Amino acid sequence: MSFKATVLTLYPEMFPGHLGTSLAGRAAERGQWSLEAVNIRDFAEDRHRSVDDTPSGGGAGMVLRPDILARAIDAVSANDGRPRLLMSPRGKPLTQARVRELAEGPGAVIVCGRFEGVDQRVIDKRGLEEVSIGDYILSGGEPAALVLLDAVVRVLPGVMGNALSGTHESFEDGLLEHPHYTRPAEWEGETIPEVLTSGNHAAIDKWRHDEALRLTAERRPDLLAGSGKDAD
Repeated sequence: MSFKATVLTLYPEMFPGHLGTSLAGRAAERGQWSLEAVNIRDFAEDRHRSVDDTPSGGGAGMVLRPDILARAIDAVSANDGRPRLLMSPRGKPLTQARVRELAEGPGAVIVCGRFEGVDQRVIDKRGLEEVSIGDYILSGGEPAALVLLDAVVRVLPGVMGNALSGTHESFEDGLLEHPHYTRPAEWEGETIPEVLTSGNHAAIDKWRHDEALRLTAERRPDLLAGSGKDAD
């Protein structure tokens, strides 16, 4: 079973973007996943293909209409079981755990918001899961959708050449990733930590774990809070 992504957007020309190259592009060519970008405007019914209207109660900007977006959602995902995601700065933060959950499923329908937002009724009635990629505002949901799909596609079975590549990374075990080194052994007066060239795999594993703890404590102490992991 391949992972099927359907993106609902006002700018389908933004896809596949970088997902058409490198690991993701090659995986798509092999049939391991697929991407369909659908224009929300195709479901408008007036001659101007209008998709938005003024916010109820007043205020700046425009709001994506529920009837038009619902028609688009129903057309691409009627009873197919895929989760329906709305890229939104007010959504739950995307985590590596959620990425792996999505990768284990049949795919996703991803709605890219624009304007001031999306009518709450369609979010509720169509069961949209709001997802955020960070505490900042983008011009639309398209870049966020590309980020989410990049994270998911790379952990699909068989996409990465080395199966261990996806398990020894930041956030996979609740820690940031340890530092990496490679040849030359000495560069600009700095050498590779001796333990990494010792051949002692137990010592190497311990060094990597200790370094991951140290970096996490320095840069993301929130990841350690309540985890029971000791950075000392």
